[in-house]
Amino acid sequence: MLNDKIETLHQGNSISSKKSKQIYKKTLFVVGISQIFGGAGLAAGITVGALLAQQMMGTDAFSGLPAALFTIGSAAAAFIVGRLSQRYGRRTGLTIGFLVGGLGALGVVISAITNSLLLLFGSLFIYGAGTATNLQARYAGTDLAHENQRATAISIILVSTTVGAFVGPNLVGVMGDFASSINVAALAGPFILSGTAFIIAGLIIFLMLRPDPFLIIQMMEANISKKVYEASITRSNHSNHRRGIAIGAAVMILTQLVMIAIMTMTPVHMKHHGHGLSEIGLVIGVHIGSMYLPSLVTGVLVDKIGRTPMVIASGITLLLAGLIAANAPGDSMFFLIIALSLLGLGWNFGLISGTTIVVDSTDSSTRAKTQGNIDVLIALAGASGGAMSGIVVAYSSYAVLSFAGGLLSLLLIPVVVYFRGSSKNMKQRGL
Repeated sequence: MLNDKIETLHQGNSISSKKSKQIYKKTLFVVGISQIFGGAGLAAGITVGALLAQQMMGTDAFSGLPAALFTIGSAAAAFIVGRLSQRYGRRTGLTIGFLVGGLGALGVVISAITNSLLLLFGSLFIYGAGTATNLQARYAGTDLAHENQRATAISIILVSTTVGAFVGPNLVGVMGDFASSINVAALAGPFILSGTAFIIAGLIIFLMLRPDPFLIIQMMEANISKKVYEASITRSNHSNHRRGIAIGAAVMILTQLVMIAIMTMTPVHMKHHGHGLSEIGLVIGVHIGSMYLPSLVTGVLVDKIGRTPMVIASGITLLLAGLIAANAPGDSMFFLIIALSLLGLGWNFGLISGTTIVVDSTDSSTRAKTQGNIDVLIALAGASGGAMSGIVVAYSSYAVLSFAGGLLSLLLIPVVVYFRGSSKNMKQRGL
């Protein structure tokens, strides 16, 4: 790892603008390919995690626990991946994260074979590393992107995830049949796909992400003359940068909490109303497709019309998703698909605009570490949403959960509008 870093930093000393653009395009391609597999690994596990726990524990009250466990694991992994990336570059951080996540998914399969709840919980925790890495990969595309290309770069990475994210849930039935054919619980089958996909994603990053874009931008920024650097510091308002980080984090945390809470309990809600695994896989597949497929358009909108309008759009879209889910008949695939599509779209708006705000407000000396810290909070928010969702549904209903999530998402609007009015620097950046 250290030799790779030294080699890349030497390259960064003499890198031209043309070469930087070439590395930027290569980075988008390599990370995009890895995200096809990463998306499949993420989506397949999410689809049946709650159902597997429900089957092994025999109760609905803790069916949100799998989402809580792998999002807590995701929080720990986000912290570690962020620091590995800051010190050794994106290649090292992303590779390790994906490989560990793959091992966790395979551990879930073994726990189903042995009927071990302890192993299931531990493996779901480790599986969270794949979830965290899948999300942190979006930052890699921004390292060498121009300021007015950052949201678009994030979008390209996320839209690449769409293929795997849509295919994964729709292979739930196939992987369940495969698992049954080898005497493994059908609900463990999708985790076989998850483990394999995460490991392949890690190998792609390890073998192809050279030179490392984050190490390149570190060296390029370090080569700025001291005079220019000091002048830029004088013009920059540090409080505005801190405020930008806080806004971006708040947007992503809130959208993650609402999305995870409603999404986690949708498979359980559908199962109670007689839907099979294939139907559940279709709804979740459409939802996850809606999380990523609109990304290319979303990124352009964030870059062109600004961060704040897209954050407001996120809050309104999530509200609509919650209201429709709360009022949809349990046996209606049509309304559930609409609700979960809007849920994914609202999350997409919030994630891309929030991520771009954070990138705008950091530089390479602290960027990867700060991004990792923020993703820790995002994961913890998801864990809270996943854990509470099962309890809320067990003691009230899926409708109450969805309605509450929709109302909570409206907090995005006053948060971003308030901070927008107090930050001249962020207005100049498109906020």
